[in-house]
Amino acid sequence: MKLLFSLLLGITVSIQSKAQDTKLYNPAADAEKDIAAAIKKAKAENKYVLLQGGGNWCSWCIEFARFCKADKKIDSVINASYVWYHFNWSKENENKKLFAKYGYPQRFGFPVFIILDGDGKRIHTQNSEYLEDGKKSYDKNKVQAFLEMWSPNALNPKMYGD
Repeated sequence: MKLLFSLLLGITVSIQSKAQDTKLYNPAADAEKDIAAAIKKAKAENKYVLLQGGGNWCSWCIEFARFCKADKKIDSVINASYVWYHFNWSKENENKKLFAKYGYPQRFGFPVFIILDGDGKRIHTQNSEYLEDGKKSYDKNKVQAFLEMWSPNALNPKMYGD
Protein backbone atom coordinates (compact mmCIF):
# COMPACT_ATOMS: atom_id res chain seq x y z
CA MET A 1 0.00 0.00 0.00
CA LYS A 2 2.86 2.38 0.83
CA LEU A 3 4.39 1.67 -2.56
CA LEU A 4 1.13 2.51 -4.34
CA PHE A 5 0.75 5.71 -2.29
CA SER A 6 4.35 6.73 -3.04
CA LEU A 7 3.87 6.04 -6.72
CA LEU A 8 0.65 8.09 -6.86
CA LEU A 9 2.26 10.93 -4.90
CA GLY A 10 5.22 10.92 -7.28
CA ILE A 11 2.94 11.09 -10.33
CA THR A 12 0.94 13.92 -8.75
CA VAL A 13 4.10 15.90 -7.93
CA SER A 14 5.41 15.31 -11.47
CA ILE A 15 2.15 16.53 -13.03
CA GLN A 16 2.08 19.59 -10.76
CA SER A 17 5.71 20.33 -11.56
CA LYS A 18 5.03 20.17 -15.31
CA ALA A 19 1.98 22.40 -14.90
CA GLN A 20 4.08 24.95 -13.03
CA ASP A 21 6.75 24.76 -15.72
CA THR A 22 4.14 25.82 -18.25
CA LYS A 23 3.35 29.05 -16.37
CA LEU A 24 5.13 31.19 -18.93
CA TYR A 25 2.71 34.08 -18.68
CA ASN A 26 1.96 36.19 -15.63
CA PRO A 27 -1.52 37.72 -15.80
CA ALA A 28 -0.69 39.96 -12.83
CA ALA A 29 2.48 41.35 -14.40
CA ASP A 30 2.82 45.01 -15.31
CA ALA A 31 3.45 44.23 -18.98
CA GLU A 32 4.11 47.86 -19.87
CA LYS A 33 6.88 48.07 -17.26
CA ASP A 34 8.25 44.63 -18.18
CA ILE A 35 8.34 45.42 -21.90
CA ALA A 36 10.07 48.76 -21.21
CA ALA A 37 12.73 46.86 -19.23
CA ALA A 38 13.06 44.30 -22.05
CA ILE A 39 13.55 47.12 -24.57
CA LYS A 40 16.19 48.75 -22.40
CA LYS A 41 18.01 45.44 -21.99
CA ALA A 42 17.75 44.67 -25.72
CA LYS A 43 19.20 48.05 -26.66
CA ALA A 44 22.11 47.62 -24.23
CA GLU A 45 22.85 44.15 -25.62
CA ASN A 46 22.28 45.05 -29.30
CA LYS A 47 19.31 42.70 -29.50
CA TYR A 48 15.63 42.94 -30.36
CA VAL A 49 12.64 42.10 -28.20
CA LEU A 50 10.59 39.04 -29.07
CA LEU A 51 7.14 39.44 -27.57
CA GLN A 52 5.24 36.17 -27.56
CA GLY A 53 1.59 37.10 -27.10
CA GLY A 54 -0.58 34.43 -25.55
CA GLY A 55 -1.41 32.82 -22.25
CA ASN A 56 -0.96 29.82 -20.03
CA TRP A 57 -4.29 28.52 -21.38
CA CYS A 58 -2.80 28.27 -24.91
CA SER A 59 -1.29 24.86 -25.71
CA TRP A 60 0.40 26.23 -28.86
CA CYS A 61 2.04 28.98 -26.75
CA ILE A 62 3.43 26.42 -24.33
CA GLU A 63 4.53 24.19 -27.21
CA PHE A 64 6.43 27.02 -28.92
CA ALA A 65 8.46 27.70 -25.78
CA ARG A 66 9.15 24.00 -25.28
CA PHE A 67 10.06 23.55 -28.95
CA CYS A 68 12.50 26.49 -28.98
CA LYS A 69 14.24 25.49 -25.77
CA ALA A 70 14.54 21.86 -26.91
CA ASP A 71 16.32 22.79 -30.14
CA LYS A 72 19.85 23.98 -29.37
CA LYS A 73 20.25 25.96 -32.59
CA ILE A 74 16.93 27.81 -32.24
CA ASP A 75 17.55 28.41 -28.53
CA SER A 76 20.97 29.81 -29.44
CA VAL A 77 19.48 32.21 -32.02
CA ILE A 78 16.95 33.45 -29.49
CA ASN A 79 19.57 33.94 -26.78
CA ALA A 80 21.97 35.71 -29.14
CA SER A 81 19.45 37.99 -30.83
CA TYR A 82 16.43 38.57 -28.61
CA VAL A 83 15.11 39.42 -25.20
CA TRP A 84 12.10 37.08 -25.05
CA TYR A 85 9.01 38.21 -23.15
CA HIS A 86 5.77 36.27 -22.71
CA PHE A 87 3.14 38.95 -23.22
CA ASN A 88 -0.03 37.86 -21.42
CA TRP A 89 -3.50 37.82 -22.93
CA SER A 90 -6.04 36.03 -20.76
CA LYS A 91 -9.45 36.48 -19.23
CA GLU A 92 -7.68 37.77 -16.10
CA ASN A 93 -5.78 40.41 -18.04
CA GLU A 94 -6.17 41.07 -21.75
CA ASN A 95 -3.61 43.91 -21.75
CA LYS A 96 -5.95 45.70 -24.16
CA LYS A 97 -4.04 49.00 -24.19
CA LEU A 98 -0.72 47.35 -25.04
CA PHE A 99 -2.11 44.96 -27.61
CA ALA A 100 -3.74 48.00 -29.26
CA LYS A 101 -0.38 49.82 -29.18
CA TYR A 102 1.17 46.96 -31.16
CA GLY A 103 -1.53 46.95 -33.84
CA TYR A 104 -3.97 44.38 -32.43
CA PRO A 105 -1.78 41.34 -33.13
CA GLN A 106 -4.31 39.08 -31.41
CA ARG A 107 -6.22 39.16 -34.69
CA PHE A 108 -3.84 36.39 -35.79
CA GLY A 109 -4.68 34.17 -32.82
CA PHE A 110 -2.17 32.88 -30.30
CA PRO A 111 0.65 32.68 -29.99
CA VAL A 112 1.50 35.75 -31.96
CA PHE A 113 4.99 37.20 -32.20
CA ILE A 114 5.82 40.90 -32.16
CA ILE A 115 9.38 42.02 -32.75
CA LEU A 116 10.51 45.35 -31.37
CA ASP A 117 13.82 47.01 -32.14
CA GLY A 118 16.08 48.45 -29.43
CA ASP A 119 14.04 51.66 -29.42
CA GLY A 120 10.76 49.81 -28.87
CA LYS A 121 9.51 50.33 -32.42
CA ARG A 122 7.43 47.42 -33.73
CA ILE A 123 9.19 46.12 -36.82
CA HIS A 124 7.27 42.90 -37.43
CA THR A 125 4.25 40.89 -36.35
CA GLN A 126 4.23 37.17 -37.12
CA ASN A 127 1.24 34.86 -37.29
CA SER A 128 2.43 31.61 -35.68
CA GLU A 129 0.33 29.55 -38.08
CA TYR A 130 3.03 30.04 -40.72
CA LEU A 131 5.59 28.43 -38.41
CA GLU A 132 3.66 25.25 -37.68
CA ASP A 133 4.52 21.81 -38.99
CA GLY A 134 0.93 20.91 -39.89
CA LYS A 135 0.72 18.46 -37.02
CA LYS A 136 1.08 19.33 -33.36
CA SER A 137 4.23 21.42 -33.23
CA TYR A 138 6.43 23.80 -35.18
CA ASP A 139 8.68 23.40 -38.19
CA LYS A 140 12.36 23.76 -37.26
CA ASN A 141 13.38 25.37 -40.55
CA LYS A 142 10.50 27.85 -40.56
CA VAL A 143 11.05 28.93 -36.95
CA GLN A 144 14.78 29.26 -37.40
CA ALA A 145 14.38 31.25 -40.62
CA PHE A 146 11.83 33.57 -38.99
CA LEU A 147 14.11 34.26 -36.02
CA GLU A 148 17.20 34.76 -38.17
CA MET A 149 15.47 36.95 -40.78
CA TRP A 150 14.19 39.38 -38.14
CA SER A 151 17.33 39.44 -36.00
CA PRO A 152 19.32 42.67 -35.52
CA ASN A 153 22.10 41.27 -37.71
CA ALA A 154 19.74 40.56 -40.62
CA LEU A 155 18.41 44.12 -40.50
CA ASN A 156 21.84 45.72 -40.23
CA PRO A 157 22.41 47.94 -43.33
CA LYS A 158 26.13 47.07 -43.24
CA MET A 159 25.18 43.51 -44.21
CA TYR A 160 24.01 44.88 -47.55
CA GLY A 161 26.79 47.34 -48.33
CA ASP A 162 24.92 50.44 -47.11
